Amino acid sequence: MDKRRCVACRAVFRVRAQAPEQRYCSASACQRERRRRWQREKRHSDPDYRENQRQAQQRWATSHREYWRRYRAEHPEYTAANRAKQRERDRRRREREASPRARVDLAKMDASTLDSLAFSGTYRLIPVTRQLAKMDVWTVELHPISEA
Repeated sequence: MDKRRCVACRAVFRVRAQAPEQRYCSASACQRERRRRWQREKRHSDPDYRENQRQAQQRWATSHREYWRRYRAEHPEYTAANRAKQRERDRRRREREASPRARVDLAKMDASTLDSLAFSGTYRLIPVTRQLAKMDVWTVELHPISEA
């Protein structure tokens, strides 16, 4: 009989004659890993399977509405860690949104897009200091004083 190394646990196992392509040993943890990997690949490659899984999950959540409330009440350490992580995600998002670089989307600052076209009128030009790839470019904010 042929022997192979298990893909999950790396232990040597004897291949069953009925399954010549066998890649996982018979340990329950390795079989769980095999099924988990198969399911992940199936969700990735099969839109129908993915949709069926989503619907099944929604049905379960609808019929077990109190599950997460009860889980959080029984696992305060999970709740505290989750809140700390959420505060950190919120802080990073606020920093990104407040950053002047967050609003600079263009490689060429003199390029126009439909939502940035200027119209006839009188404008106040306010210089903006930013680190840009081209140092000879003036970057300004346009503030309308009057329309023509």
